[in-house]
Amino acid sequence: MHVDLLLDPFGARWTDLRDTARVAVESGFGGIWTYDHVDGRVYDAGHVLECWTVLSGLAATVPGAMLGPLVLNVTNRHPGVLAVMAATLQEVSGGRLLLGLGAGASRDTPYAREQETIGLPVLSANERRAHVVGCVAEVRRLWRTPRFLQPDPEPPLVIAAFGAKMAELAGRVGDGINTRAAHPQLAELLAIALAANVDAGGDPDRFLITVFGNFDESWLPIDSPARLQLASLGVDRLILALGAPFDRPRIAAAARLLPG
Repeated sequence: MHVDLLLDPFGARWTDLRDTARVAVESGFGGIWTYDHVDGRVYDAGHVLECWTVLSGLAATVPGAMLGPLVLNVTNRHPGVLAVMAATLQEVSGGRLLLGLGAGASRDTPYAREQETIGLPVLSANERRAHVVGCVAEVRRLWRTPRFLQPDPEPPLVIAAFGAKMAELAGRVGDGINTRAAHPQLAELLAIALAANVDAGGDPDRFLITVFGNFDESWLPIDSPARLQLASLGVDRLILALGAPFDRPRIAAAARLLPG
């Protein structure tokens, strides 16, 4: 199981985030992720750094780590533009992109205001799921269309799922799933996704299982109960989220708990 860091862009400055990513990777963490938001008010911050710009900067300045958005809101970017963006980042990073995708804000969450502020619709649950399916299909179609930039290799499409319907969708159309490490139905959601992947003709051994939680050293020792539970469920990547200002000495010290 790889252990990655998610560097929260709310209230962060680029140089702090970049330097923290470097320390994390040099210390032994396997990947760097960040959230996709545009309005600091979502978490009562003065500002938020834009996700894809941050990942592009990291691709050029932090070698050796996998990079990913957790997760891109498919409402925010036209799938045709997203396809070329992702292919370009895959080239810039040398094949290190893990492309997280999500259905975006529901009407009963704080994220709905963010959508409204930038003039985008807040869709129903059915519409949001359909949008994810359509985005995945269009991105893959364009990656395989002559004269469009074709990523080498195609990055896995990892779909966020916090309920059974999205877990089934992730397995059916995605290359992986992302959900909370402490989700009370974690085992059930992963089983749904894997079954849907098999039904769709996928290879469950290549289906990427990623989970996220808050940065906590108790996740790191290989024999910790939390870590053992995730391993028993076949989790490939554990992503631990850390907010600004980033505590780089703590990150370096925590990395020493990782298996050698």
